[in-house]
Parts: sequence; structure tokens; C-alpha cells
Amino acid sequence: MREWVEKARQGDAEAFGQLMLHFRGMAYAVSYDMLKDVHLAEDAVQDAFIEAYQNLEKLQNPSAFPGWFKTIVVRQCQRMLRRKHHSMLPLDEAVQVSGGVPGLAEIAERKEESHVLQQSVKALSAKLRVPLRLFYFYGYSLQEISDYLGTPVPTLKKRLHDARRKLKGTLPVADLVSVFNHLYEGGQNMLHIVNGDVVGDMLKQGVVQGDVLVWREVYPAGPIFANPAGTEERALRTRVLEETMGIPASEYITGCEEQEQKLREFINYDEVVLWFEHDLFDQSMLAYLLHWFKRQKLGRTKLSLLCIGEFPGIERFHGLGQLTPAQLQTLSGTWRTIGRQEMELGSELWQAYASPDPVQMADLLENKKTELAASGLPFAYEAFTAHLKRLPSERNGLGIVEQTTLQAVRNGVDTPLELFRQVTEVLHVLGMGDLEYWKVIRALVQGEHPLLIIDGAEAGLDFRQIPEFLNRPVILTELGNEVLIGSADRIAVQGIDEWFGGLHLQGHEVSWRWDDLAGGLVRH
Repeated sequence: MREWVEKARQGDAEAFGQLMLHFRGMAYAVSYDMLKDVHLAEDAVQDAFIEAYQNLEKLQNPSAFPGWFKTIVVRQCQRMLRRKHHSMLPLDEAVQVSGGVPGLAEIAERKEESHVLQQSVKALSAKLRVPLRLFYFYGYSLQEISDYLGTPVPTLKKRLHDARRKLKGTLPVADLVSVFNHLYEGGQNMLHIVNGDVVGDMLKQGVVQGDVLVWREVYPAGPIFANPAGTEERALRTRVLEETMGIPASEYITGCEEQEQKLREFINYDEVVLWFEHDLFDQSMLAYLLHWFKRQKLGRTKLSLLCIGEFPGIERFHGLGQLTPAQLQTLSGTWRTIGRQEMELGSELWQAYASPDPVQMADLLENKKTELAASGLPFAYEAFTAHLKRLPSERNGLGIVEQTTLQAVRNGVDTPLELFRQVTEVLHVLGMGDLEYWKVIRALVQGEHPLLIIDGAEAGLDFRQIPEFLNRPVILTELGNEVLIGSADRIAVQGIDEWFGGLHLQGHEVSWRWDDLAGGLVRH
């Protein structure tokens, strides 16, 4: 957008035409909401574009164009209101005449249901009605609406949530499901891909229409490859996951083949919706799926994304699994269309994550930070930065998970269960599950130089075979304390055999570390 504005200021008519195409829907939505007349709204939009073009040189910051243009639109509408009033056109006719935006009656299965919904939307306050129309009817992203209305994205999310709640309070349940969901949340021929069985099971309770595919993977653990479905790549990943996390090889391979087969059937659906969260567990999964879809011919299939890091009323939001089916219902339909930009960025993230050279990820995050924040992947930067922090630190050889674990034990946490709760709470950006965390703990308690001692785990048994393991005493060893304070190095005394995406670190000397103070990678 900034480039369009700058070129338009230099007299480039084509660039200004791009601005008109992009902002016409927003301008019309605001104009019609103020004027309630399709012809007046069209005139106001046209006059606003003329005024904007004539005064572009007065706009000092091109990035401020959305809010600046909205002010012009409102001013034109106010001028219209002071003129002679014209007859009003009904909403359904207005939507059809406005160009490119289908009327509700065209989509609804029954005209009466459509009429009820239209009246309910019109009854909403302007602060709820305008974002609702821009988001659902015109398909603008939350960030685009935020720039245009000058309203923060979190506030817009809350207003969309409130608008949906009010609509559900004024419409009979049957009407809402059959009309509103069908109109703006897709039809039955949809595939929803989610991150876990808890969310998948809730979606199947009627929260959404269509099929649900639970993507079962744990990409923060084990070796990662650009093409994980390759024969050699899958064999290595299967072996490592079985050895380090106890995932049965046959179960893992069968699961991969079944979900990949279902994924290849995406062409049978009108729309595929990806439901994911803000943490590394989900962001790595999302990056892989975007990388995979980028290489496919989507045809008529629409690809959409719902990716959140917060939810109204939940102070510490960690994931979709916290929500009830009713709360998930309020998210249904709030997904955004995945464009070429998101697929390109997702593919780049996955390839960097799968690379044996961590600099590829570090450079990508540094160079694309702003682009990621403005895209449908705003959580990727923090999640993959946390991934890099898992590498052994320059100070003592502990990654962020090991450091947080030893610190918690020194502060008085004395059982594996409480350790898991506290460490995963502090490092919620990683989204660690129990198997992934027990893998970390196992490395700290085993070997000739343990940093932790867990009663009954000295022999290196599978933790799941130790009776009452979760409540066994945990003790920080003297060596563990020395490593924690930086007087000894974990890699030097214990060694390491760990995968970080596509990077494999082995032995008592490693080629890559993370410098906490400098906030970057260090090569040895």
C-alpha cells in the first residue's frame, strides 16, 4: 500500500487505481452506514476519492493513508447529510447494487431467514455493525480494518465477538445456524484442520460444518526436513521419536500416512480452514501446512486461517483447548483468507526451520519481522525466536527449557508434575506437551553427570514405567547448581544429542549456541 501511495503522489494513475480498488469496499461500508442510501453512498465514495487524489501531497506519512482517507469519506458523508434527503433503498438492494458484494437473500436458503438476519445486523450499534460488515461481507482483514477505522485489532476482535453474541441473542438458534453460519462461515463442504484431539472433538459437536482433520505431529521434537514424507527422512524421524519420546514406530508411520492421505483430498472441498494458535508447537505445524499447500494447485478450493493468541474474558490464553464449544462457536467464521503472501512466508519459515543452518531462520526473522507482523502470521516471529533460544546458551550450555527447569527446582519446585506445570506456564510460547518435556527431563537426569535426580529414575527407565513418577521428589545436584550459575558448562560435562528443527547437535562441543545477552546466534 505504501508503494501505491508514493507512486500516486508522483502522478501514477494506475497506482491510485489500485488504492481505489483496495479501499472502495471499506469506503462504501462506512458511507452506506452513515447515509442509508446506495446512490448517496456511491456519490460520497466517488467524491472522497477525488478529494484524496487532489490532496495526496498533503499526506506526509503514506502509511497513514487508511485513516486519512476514512476521515475524507466521513466528511463527504456529512456534506451529503446536509443536502436534500433522497429516498432510501433497502439493505438487500443496496448490497446488490454496490457492486461485487452478494445480497444476503441470494445466499440464504430462505428469504425470510435472510430478512431476519438483515434486520438484526441493522439493529447493532455502529461500532459493532461497521466492523462486522467490513470483516464478513467485504472480506477485509482485521489489520486492514484497524488501519482504516483507527481502531486497535484487539478492540476489533472484541467488537466482532460482541456482535456475534448479540446476533445469537436476538435470532432463534435454528435461524442463526442455518442462515448466519451458512452465509459467512462456509457450507458443509469444508475441511477444518486442527492442532489436537481436544479441539477436534469440540468442533465435531456442531461448532462448525464439514469434516475435521486432527493434524498429529510434534515438529518441535526430532529431526525436521523440508520434505518429511521422503522415505529416508521419515525413517530417521520415526526412529528418533521412538527412541526419545517413546512414540511407537508403527503407530507414527500409520498416523502420518492416514493424515497425509486426507490432506491430499483437499481438492474435494470448497474450503479448507486451518485452526492454529500462537505457540511454536502450532506455528511449526502451520508453517509446514502452508509450505505443503504452496506446492499444490488449489483449483476451486479456498484456503483460510484462524490463528489467535487471545480470547475475550480469558486473561491467560494458552490455546484453543481452553475454550468451550460455545466459545469456539464465536470464532467460527472469523477466519481470514490465506493469500499468496502467507503461503510464501509459511514456506520460507518451514524451509528455514528444516535447515541445518540456524542462520537461515535468524536472518528470515530479522528481515521479515515487519512483513510477518502485518500478515496472517503475526505470531511466527516470537514462536520461532523461542525456537532459537532452545539452543545451548553461550553462558552455561543450557537451552531455555533446561535453564527454566533447573531454576524452578532451585526455587523449590520438587515434583515432576509441578515442574511440568510451572515450566510450560512460563514457556507457554513453546506449547510443550508432556512427552516433549519428559524428553528434556530425561536428558538432565541420565548419564554419569546428572544435573537433576528424580527418585526411582536413576536407572534411565521409561518414566511411564515408574510408579507414581509425577509425584516423586526432584533434587538439583551440585553439578546442576554449578551449571545453573554458569561456573560449569552443561555441554562440556554432559554432552548433547538433540535436534532443533533441521539442526543436529551432538557431542561435548557444538557448532552453534545462543547468546542470551546479545540475543543472537554464536558459531563455534
